[in-house]
Amino acid sequence: MAEENKTENPQPQEYSAGELLKGSVTGITSFGAFVKLPDGKEGLVHISEIANTYVTNIENFIKLGEEVTVKVLGKNNKGKYDLSIKQASTTAAPVFRHAPRSEDGKRKSFEPGSFDELIHNFLKTSEEVQLDVRRNLQYRQGLRRKGQKKHKEE
Repeated sequence: MAEENKTENPQPQEYSAGELLKGSVTGITSFGAFVKLPDGKEGLVHISEIANTYVTNIENFIKLGEEVTVKVLGKNNKGKYDLSIKQASTTAAPVFRHAPRSEDGKRKSFEPGSFDELIHNFLKTSEEVQLDVRRNLQYRQGLRRKGQKKHKEE
């Protein structure tokens, strides 16, 4: 009978950070999902570690009893493991490319989809919106008439 218990519950094992394991989802809460590991220990996959996108409802991504692959992030002070499903997935996160530099150190141009291009476009759009808001505010306050250019005080 003691041998039967050993086959049902394997000996507890210590997992190190970075290990990939298979486990089954035993519970779903508003803040994450509990996963039972092969040795019977339980770990938590925080809601931020479920998927690479913003997660509002965990059940849209995983179901109770589902078999999932998780990556061990560490062990908390209660002896439970912190786990991640998104870091265990084989799809890599997007890599941002930087714009090449010319010999004088200035940027040549932005590569499509690069981080620099995204920031540049955001700042340009933001400045245009702020300028429109300022003009609209000045018009409402009577400081400026439509189509009138701003006069510099001398």
